[in-house]
Amino acid sequence: MSKQATPPPPGDKPGPGAPPPPTPPAWRHWVWLGAIVTAVLLWYLLPAVHQAGQTTLTYTQFMSDVAAHKVATITTSPTAGGTSTGTLTNGTHYSVVFPTQVGEQTLNQINAAGVKVTGGTSSPGFGAELLNWLIILAPFALFFWFWRRLSRGAMGQMQGVLGVGRSRAKVFDEEKPSTTFADVAGYEGAKSEISEVVDFLRNPERYARAGAVVPRGVLMVGPPGTGKTLLARAVAGEANVPFFSVSGSSFVEMFVGVGAARVRDLFAEARKRSPAIIFIDEVDAIGQRRAGSGAVVSNDEREQTLNQLLAEMDGFDPTMGIVVLAATNRPEVLDPALLRPGRFDRQVTIPLPNVGERQAILRVHTKGKKLAPDVDLDVVARGTPGFSGADLANLANEAAIFAVRDNRHVVTAEDFAAARDRIILGRREGSNVLLPEEKHAVAVHESGHALVAALSEHADPVAKVTILPAGQALGVTEQLPLVERHMYGEDYLYDSLAVRLGGRAAELVVLGQGSTGAGNDLAGATDLATKMVREFGMSPVLGPVGYPEGGSVFLGGGGPGMSSRPYAEATQAAIDGEVSKLLRQAEERAIELLKSHRAELDSLVTLLLEKETVDGADVYRMAGRPDRSVSLSPPAVALSPHPATAAEAAGSGLASADGSLPS
Repeated sequence: MSKQATPPPPGDKPGPGAPPPPTPPAWRHWVWLGAIVTAVLLWYLLPAVHQAGQTTLTYTQFMSDVAAHKVATITTSPTAGGTSTGTLTNGTHYSVVFPTQVGEQTLNQINAAGVKVTGGTSSPGFGAELLNWLIILAPFALFFWFWRRLSRGAMGQMQGVLGVGRSRAKVFDEEKPSTTFADVAGYEGAKSEISEVVDFLRNPERYARAGAVVPRGVLMVGPPGTGKTLLARAVAGEANVPFFSVSGSSFVEMFVGVGAARVRDLFAEARKRSPAIIFIDEVDAIGQRRAGSGAVVSNDEREQTLNQLLAEMDGFDPTMGIVVLAATNRPEVLDPALLRPGRFDRQVTIPLPNVGERQAILRVHTKGKKLAPDVDLDVVARGTPGFSGADLANLANEAAIFAVRDNRHVVTAEDFAAARDRIILGRREGSNVLLPEEKHAVAVHESGHALVAALSEHADPVAKVTILPAGQALGVTEQLPLVERHMYGEDYLYDSLAVRLGGRAAELVVLGQGSTGAGNDLAGATDLATKMVREFGMSPVLGPVGYPEGGSVFLGGGGPGMSSRPYAEATQAAIDGEVSKLLRQAEERAIELLKSHRAELDSLVTLLLEKETVDGADVYRMAGRPDRSVSLSPPAVALSPHPATAAEAAGSGLASADGSLPS
């Protein structure tokens, strides 16, 4: 089962808790005053514009008015036949065109009538006046555009701010998904447990008659990539109801109250379309444990959003047909109020798939791919312990890519093997990157791991040994378990310690000195031995006590070291002594095994230097032990294990003694 990624919703509608919108700058109103002042200045700078209306006189009328002393002033045109202007005694402006034959006699008559004569330029035409008016009106147009731009910019800022609570595109996934349980491979237990939700959404009256109430919330927890989102979509597809999908991180914004408004709007929209399913992915983004009294650091926005979610899940009518599904891989950080009955009543664990489920998932992801006859999905599933649905989808895709690189359209078993190594180890390099002495040291180191694993009764079977560098590893000894374990006894853990230190033991036996290549082995062995002493109670000195390191349940990793240990310094000294004792005993055991089988060790080193990659069957043949890896190879396919320690394998069903050398 793989998780189908869907793009996170960009946002949703605003709520009353949204912050006030930013107002446009107040100084934008002064733009109009600037436009008016500029227009007035241009009016006075362009006198032709504000000239009063004038009367056009013929030459005969003009001379008659001059004789009647009705003309006060005249501005003559500098060119013959040009237009002269002036004012009459009644203040009316006029214009007149003198014929070209007019001479000094006409000017003498004008002077004799007492008309004030001045010389000047020709009066502007219509085009010039139009240009002047355009110049005057241009500031108004320019300032109006600038004012509108300021207003629109403020509106854009307002929309950007309110976008945290308003839908910018598609808010929720409101279509009815076509995914069904048939599209989800494996996980029959989880399907049957969650099918009650589907039955309630299909037949709510049946539950109402019996007085039964369906769980208001179903929380799906599990490691990343196990298909929690896919299962939620399958529930919606089976129930044939609207499906509202939103990420928990989309509720949290910089403004306090916006997340709570989004929660209110989400449930309001779901009520309008009920029956419906609300799916909140990564609910830990808003559902983290609230700060207690006296806390120095708190997040008001996240806490208000969580409070609103709690209130909504308490407030809506359970008979309305609204079911809340949520997914997280960090259930240990969720607030207890979110997990109490009446909110998320039921928790469904989606674990890593077992071998049968991995085979079913591989069949889903190899549809549409042409597989060669030598591809056995059961073998591939056995060689992928600890893989999630997303990992298996990536494995099938990488195998197809390897086939394309070889100009083939048929995927072979070797493609799956190469893809498996590529995902776990990294890009494979040739052995020519190593110096001859380094290549020999790597062969000795990996032969020690392989031979100790083959000689140890409770260790996982050896699948493959290689001295071809890949990623950060200069060589790898790969082990695959015959069965997927969920509990580990002391005999298995003691053998695992010996296998981890087998590489360093081989160096001491053959080369007479250790090397930096055992750094990763020592770190892994020390971590396992520390867990055995401090957490698993496998030390007679400390007795049945456990001091777990903590950390996420599904994300792995022990987290940072405890700042204040819950035990005394004397206890820490006892722990250190017991860990050192376990490691020394494991190393001594590995050295004794290799010394007693020195001929087999030298033969394996020679074979590794010759072939560079040796199958597990050859290792058991050279060690003189029954081949325990035969059941994994019909046909022989060498796949590398998931890189987990024996202690970590308690959750994944995998133990890998990785003899990798740091580059």
